[in-house]
Amino acid sequence: MKKEVAEFYRCPYSGSPLALTVGSAVGSDVLAGTLVNESGREYAIRHGVPDFRDASQAPMGEEEEEQFAYYESTSTSYDAALDWLFATFAEDEETIRSRLIATLDLEDASSVLEIGAGTCRDSIRIASRMRPGSRLFLQDFSPAILHVGRQRMDAARAFECDVEYYLGSAAHLPFAPAAIDCAYTFGAFNVFPDQRGCLAAMTRIVRRGGRIVFGDESLAPWLKTTEYGATLLDANPLYADAVPIDVLPESARDVRLEWLLGNAFYIVSYEVGGEPPALNLDLPIQGRRGGTLRSRRYGKIEAVSPEAKQMAEQEAQRLGISIHEWLDRAIRNAASTTSR
Repeated sequence: MKKEVAEFYRCPYSGSPLALTVGSAVGSDVLAGTLVNESGREYAIRHGVPDFRDASQAPMGEEEEEQFAYYESTSTSYDAALDWLFATFAEDEETIRSRLIATLDLEDASSVLEIGAGTCRDSIRIASRMRPGSRLFLQDFSPAILHVGRQRMDAARAFECDVEYYLGSAAHLPFAPAAIDCAYTFGAFNVFPDQRGCLAAMTRIVRRGGRIVFGDESLAPWLKTTEYGATLLDANPLYADAVPIDVLPESARDVRLEWLLGNAFYIVSYEVGGEPPALNLDLPIQGRRGGTLRSRRYGKIEAVSPEAKQMAEQEAQRLGISIHEWLDRAIRNAASTTSR
């Protein structure tokens, strides 16, 4: 970890700044030490990797513990499974991964976060596309698999960007709001215990206009009843997972969804917006019913009898005005009369 990166990090649970205490270093590279927030919570740095995991703040559930054990035990053989995957679908890995990474718009990115970097097969391609002086943060919750990924990145040694590694939760990210230009995760999202929380955290730390990309297994709907689909679903139940489009934040803009890798994996990307989409709540709505978006949402009145409703509709039609306008006049006149 570079010494200057300490200013970039924040406590993932309180958002407070962190102070760096160096235990050992080689030049500007911190090999061991701690990052401490204002309340005294410490995060250890070992072998240059900060560890932001905190069981007291984000304890693992049963499923997450199973996933953790799986990645820890398969870290050295995980790449073989990925090789098998691409061969099974008869897809070129470079083509697929390039297509994934192209969704990130890396040309103007000075800081990128990859969550669940694993053995860094995407990371190595992201880093190769980033400009000099930019910074790539690689996260995982499994020390063993991140170690394998780091070995791959170190062996490449062909990056013009700085690469930083850390251990932590996908839903508790150690960065200030809008500190990152774009964020990416592929291949683990379906098993994240808090998908909504993860996207909320990513949206918080990515700047407005930055892009977020996530994806995982999900067989395209038009294939689920085919022999092809049945074969995949029998082999791996994760292919039955629905695309979690419903967990996107309200501020998501320019949302894109596509399938790739045998149409058995989805990829969702969106731009981080600011406020919810703009609405003119007071623009009159044309037609028999009339009113505005505001009056239809916030101007509801107690239910009336069918006969009274029919009378209002008939009288509004006779006068050539909308039902909204007739009701608004009638209620105002009645209320004004009774208040005298």
